Amino acid sequence: MNDLEIVDAHHHLWDIERNYYPWLSDHPEPHFFLGDYSALKRRYMPEDYRRDAAGFRIVRTVHVEAEWDRANQVAETHWLTEVAAAHGLPDAIVGHVWLDDPAVEDKLAGHCESPLMRGIRSKPVTSLTPDMAPPDGPRSLSDPAWRRGYAALARHGLSYDLRVPCWHLAEAAAVIERHPEIPVVLNHTGFPWDRSEAGLAMWHEQMQAIARLPWVHVKLSELGLKDAAWTVESNRRVVLEALEIFGVERCMWASNFPPASLKIGYRDQLEGFLEILAGLTRPELEAVFHDNATRFYRLEDRS
Repeated sequence: MNDLEIVDAHHHLWDIERNYYPWLSDHPEPHFFLGDYSALKRRYMPEDYRRDAAGFRIVRTVHVEAEWDRANQVAETHWLTEVAAAHGLPDAIVGHVWLDDPAVEDKLAGHCESPLMRGIRSKPVTSLTPDMAPPDGPRSLSDPAWRRGYAALARHGLSYDLRVPCWHLAEAAAVIERHPEIPVVLNHTGFPWDRSEAGLAMWHEQMQAIARLPWVHVKLSELGLKDAAWTVESNRRVVLEALEIFGVERCMWASNFPPASLKIGYRDQLEGFLEILAGLTRPELEAVFHDNATRFYRLEDRS
């Protein structure tokens, strides 16, 4: 498969020597889903990404916001646009705004000054476990201000990257279904963190709840678990079930590097996905690894 052209639909870059990322600096994330992430507290730039991805034909990449200083969210997009001009990647940017911000329209317009801007990821407030009641305060999925900000994405021609634990997918679907004009992609295979039969049944049901909306896609990415190794056999089921639920035409592969490196190398991860998806035809593989992300993020539009 060395001739397969690949779009990496989700990765990150950061220069912690130059820019401020609170979670990588002085405000550690106590609930990081992969556990100890101290190994990520280092500079990670295009040369590092290309070294990790060596041996594959990565023809385009999509950068997803890396929790840059929230006091100056548009600055990350401006910096990444400069990085792309100097280094040839990323080819598209998914930025961040707080959707409940009264100035959300102005900040979206600021992001859209970059020709690489394609979408927004803004993580709503969620519950830590599936047995907790869904939050209903500020920045939750039920917050009217958050919902107004979400609707604003359409006015700027932006897509939305949804990143919530799987037990919030049906709740998210209730918001998303009101706005079929906003393309949505679910991050990280819906986070199937609980691999027990009961946990996978819940994940499957929630994935079906959101996949019923035909404008929602899914990234086959980030299968890492806090207390388990990344293996083909432990991940085969969730990848194939996600593929069945969404269909080949709405799935796209993504590396989530460098966070995924806490559990597996780039080559081993990508080869693992290719092994799991070995039953697909060549056109189906091209859809998952190239065509769907190209279409969703309008990568052919890059000048």
